[in-house]
Parts: sequence; C-alpha cells; structure tokens
Amino acid sequence: MAGIVKYFVLQEKGKDSNHVFSGKQPRAAALKAAARGFKKIELRERGAKRIHIFDGNVKVVDAPPNAPSWMPAKVKKANVKKKGIKRL
Repeated sequence: MAGIVKYFVLQEKGKDSNHVFSGKQPRAAALKAAARGFKKIELRERGAKRIHIFDGNVKVVDAPPNAPSWMPAKVKKANVKKKGIKRL
C-alpha cells in the first residue's frame, strides 16, 4: 500500500497562511517550501496538533549530467534542517 499524503499549512507570524504543501513526511513539504524561498519554515500538520519547525535554504547548482534536454543548465537545490516539533 502506498503511503498516505499529508497536507501541511505554512505558518506566518503564528497564523495559517495560504500556502499548503503536501508530502508523506514533513521534510518533503519543508523542501518544497524552501525551494520557493522560505527560510524560517513552520508547518502545521492538518488533522494533527503539531507544528514542524525547519530552517531552509536554497542554492543554485549545475544540473546533473544525466538531466533531460528540457532542464536548464542551473537548477535550484533546496535543503532543510529540522529544529523541532511544537505541540498545540
């Protein structure tokens, strides 16, 4: 059975924003948020009383050598580090 996709709402100034990211794990959603330029990432898990806290950054790197022809020469590479979980 495939894993269940969860939805995470990005918190801005302690309140829900309009940004929703999905993933099987909170890290997957945090990587998506980091790729869009968010640095301090707090994701509230829908259906659970938890906020996952990450620090994120993004670098522009060369595309891999086996990249398809439509991919640009430089691509964004997101990275996140988990800081903890806040229980509501």
